[in-house]
Amino acid sequence: MIVAGVGSKRGVSADDVLAAIDAALERVALTRAALKVIATPAVKGGEAGIAEAAATLGLPLVLVPQGQLEAMAERAQTHSERVVALLRIPSAAETAALAACGLDAHLLGPRLALGNVTCALAKSGPAD
Repeated sequence: MIVAGVGSKRGVSADDVLAAIDAALERVALTRAALKVIATPAVKGGEAGIAEAAATLGLPLVLVPQGQLEAMAERAQTHSERVVALLRIPSAAETAALAACGLDAHLLGPRLALGNVTCALAKSGPAD
């Protein structure tokens, strides 16, 4: 299972979110067809652009609770001071992807930042 974790500043468009997801997928030679879930921190549940992007892709949007994000913090590969100040986690995209993908998940690389959106991809199962 592949999960795209998404972080963003407020008010991002669905097109911005889709562009970040596409860029993250391209970086690891995957297509949209590989995705099963879009995940984001629960505090981003009101972001219409993220919800619209998930709907455009025909994928469920998982809103990850703060405690689950924090449980994945040590497994994050990047560290954003802004995200730490706002959410007390090093990366919204990475921790959301890992949490939604399951306990055996691993990141396919560090999160990708594109404009006001970040995207990280997590895969369930052992690292290849």
